[in-house]
Amino acid sequence: MNDYVLSFLLGIVEGLTEFLPVSSTAHLRITEALLGIDLSNGYWKMFSIVIQLGAILCLPIYFRGRISEFLRTFPSGIRGDRTVMTHPLTLTLLAFVCTAVPAFLLTKIIGKHLESLILMGSALIIGGIIMWAVDAMYGERNRSGDVEDVTTGQAIWVGLCQTLSAVFPGTSRSMATIAAGELAGMSRTTALEFSFLLSIPTMIVATLYDFLKSVRHPEAAGSIGAFTFNSHGVVVLGIGFLVSFLVAWAVVAWFMNWVRSRGFAPFAIYRIVAGIAVLIWAWK
Repeated sequence: MNDYVLSFLLGIVEGLTEFLPVSSTAHLRITEALLGIDLSNGYWKMFSIVIQLGAILCLPIYFRGRISEFLRTFPSGIRGDRTVMTHPLTLTLLAFVCTAVPAFLLTKIIGKHLESLILMGSALIIGGIIMWAVDAMYGERNRSGDVEDVTTGQAIWVGLCQTLSAVFPGTSRSMATIAAGELAGMSRTTALEFSFLLSIPTMIVATLYDFLKSVRHPEAAGSIGAFTFNSHGVVVLGIGFLVSFLVAWAVVAWFMNWVRSRGFAPFAIYRIVAGIAVLIWAWK
């Protein structure tokens, strides 16, 4: 397949799935298998990092007004009832720490299971069932609330649950944090917005960690440390980055509007169907 077309397709896959609760890792792995490409070599590993960065960067730009408001009102909050320890920015960082520490300690387990289609298919199904059940039980009940109302306990809980997406690829970071938020009493919109805010430090640090780890060990298989770029490679990276950014932006805007009036059931159903398809394929 032409590299430019491949870059365009992978950018769409990353942009579509990074913030929807369907697992971008699983979908990139499935796309890799379907198209018969190897995303583990040096160049395509760099490509995966670049398109993920493209998706990440849409969030601080899309939520620039909200983030600016939080920075401007720190530490008392928009309503004046917050403290340094209970402000949304502090709680977002606290949730990130609750994810980062366990995830870092479990890196060997994470690396061991990343390539398993059976694990990804199972995680898609289990995550879909959990999301469907949680949203059915709590989605309508938890109607009120705002990110300004998130408590320390809720932030810690959501951060710890996000670790599941790192340990079990296919779980989906968005699915884990949204379902955890609803279980903790957040409304659908609050759980989604907090999930987006939490994903900014989480994904930036995770992406930088993957990049630095690969650069520091050029002798490792699939490392990008010894890779030399040419004009063709740069253009392919640029296409993937731009497509991922634009698609992710559209997805975030659409998803925020969708959740305000509808639930997560369609995504749960999709996860279950996709997971079953992956398991059938993997066992053939």
